[in-house]
This record gives sequence, C-alpha cells and structure tokens, in this order.
Amino acid sequence: MYDLETRKRALALVGQGRSLNSVSKQTGISRAAIRAWQIRIEPLSQGDACPRCAPEPRPPEDPAAYAYLLGLYLGDGCVSRLKKGAYFLRIACADVWPGLIDACAAAVRAVRPDNSVCRVQRQGCVMVTGYSKHWPCLLPQHGPGKKHERPIVLEPWQREIVDANPWEFVRGLVHSDGCRITNWTVKDVGGVRKRYEYPRYFFTNKSADIRGLYTNTLDQLGIDWKRPNAWNISVARRASVALMDAHIGPKY
Repeated sequence: MYDLETRKRALALVGQGRSLNSVSKQTGISRAAIRAWQIRIEPLSQGDACPRCAPEPRPPEDPAAYAYLLGLYLGDGCVSRLKKGAYFLRIACADVWPGLIDACAAAVRAVRPDNSVCRVQRQGCVMVTGYSKHWPCLLPQHGPGKKHERPIVLEPWQREIVDANPWEFVRGLVHSDGCRITNWTVKDVGGVRKRYEYPRYFFTNKSADIRGLYTNTLDQLGIDWKRPNAWNISVARRASVALMDAHIGPKY
C-alpha cells in the first residue's frame, strides 16, 4: 500500500510529460498502479460499506440521487472491472454542459460517499468516474456487451426507488440521452403563412428496454409522448412540455 505522498510524487512526474513506463522504472511502482491513481489518488476507505451487501439489504441512503444516477448510467454510463475485484463507474458528459458534469459528480458522491469521484478529460467530454467494488451490486444492469444487445430489467428494489422518485429518473435519462429543442412549422393564420415555434423534448436510445423504462415512467407522470421513429421518443404537447420544464428543463 503506497501512501498518499508517494502517489502524488509519481503523478507529478507524469504531469511533467514523462511516460508511465519511465516513471515506473524510476520509482519501482507498476504502470497499472500509476494509471489507477490518475483516476483515484486516495487509498480506499476501510468503511467501503454497501447497502446491498448488508445482512439485510437496503436501498441506497439517498434514493433521489440514486434514481438520477441510474438514469445517467442507463444512458451514457458503463461499469468496467479492474483487478482485485474493483470496478469503475464511468459516465460520459459533454464538455458543453458543465452543470450536468457537476450534477453527475454530486450524484455519484451521494450514492457512494465512502469513495472518491474524479473527472477524466476526454476529447469533447468528461468521464465522471467513481471507484468501488460495489457498483455491480448497485447497478445490476452491468454486464458484457452493449446495453441494447442484452436485456435491461430493473430489480424490484430499483423499481421501488424509481416509482418513488420518477422525476429524478426521467431527469437522468434526459440528461444523458435526451435534449430539449425548439421545433418549428409553418401555418396559415388568416390567410397568411407564419412560422410557428414550440419547445419539444427528445429521448433517443437503441435499447427497447430502456425506452420502455422511460415511457412507462412518463405514463406514471401523466406525460403525453409519441414515437416518431424506432429509437426516438418525443414530448411535444404544451401541457406535457410545461411539466417537463418544471422538473427537468434544458441541460446547462
């Protein structure tokens, strides 16, 4: 187990432009360890407890944050296994939405308060990343292959959380794979053709199961929706858009 100062010194060398291989040879620390420290520098807390692994499994402490994180994960997230039973949860957030990046990091931190959260810059996006051996317990939809190529079904305890926090779940889905746009059409008004604009929400996902989770929750909330094509769900009726605006709004 390397102490925090040793980790910082190794990362400082990398920050000078040195390769992982050269830093590893100089310090005697494996490249895999240095690479992992680029994601999470702090040693794991001994209190890395999981509510799902307790003798009597219980839901996460912050169900609203969990519902939002679940929506983000189903849209733009993945869980990857590392050595020694460790896992990374990574959620891709576009650089143009800094508020979304902050909200995502806050949700990861709320669900796993004993683990650190970091932001890894990639081209055009930030990978909000959380490290924990318990992500498969908390996100049992994790599995090999792409989400749209395998079944995505919520566990009963997840269903209870979504039913109790439907807007947070929808917000996570829209923040990951949705958008709010201004649509337009042309109408005849008193014999004069005029341009008419109106707001509209879109949600796009290849997984029929994930689209079903989205539309079932919209039904629960009384939101009118349509499916203009195979992968898209549209919300355009004025009253439904107003409800979405009140609870979700555009990305920021």
